Amino acid sequence: MYVAMNRFRVLKEAKEDFETLWRERDSSLAETPGFVEFKMLRGSSGDEYTMYISQSRWESQEAFRDWMTSEDFRRAHKDVGSARDMYIGPPVFEGYEALDGM
Repeated sequence: MYVAMNRFRVLKEAKEDFETLWRERDSSLAETPGFVEFKMLRGSSGDEYTMYISQSRWESQEAFRDWMTSEDFRRAHKDVGSARDMYIGPPVFEGYEALDGM
């Protein structure tokens, strides 16, 4: 199992637009080989921003990498550039391999 996460610091005034963008994106993850699950998580809010984490689970890191080089990935992320004014800094990626038996 491989878990891929991106952390976003979303400006407080852009919170609803950010959530709408993710809810309505053109995603075909469910049909992607090796895909297990996706969640968008909303965290705490500070004076300027709200924390979010996108979390996807994959059968393997290879399945995740295959998706990242696919046309489906490009289509699902086509509006990312237009949303940059919603964030404080770029998203921060983290990837994790699950430990067997844990």
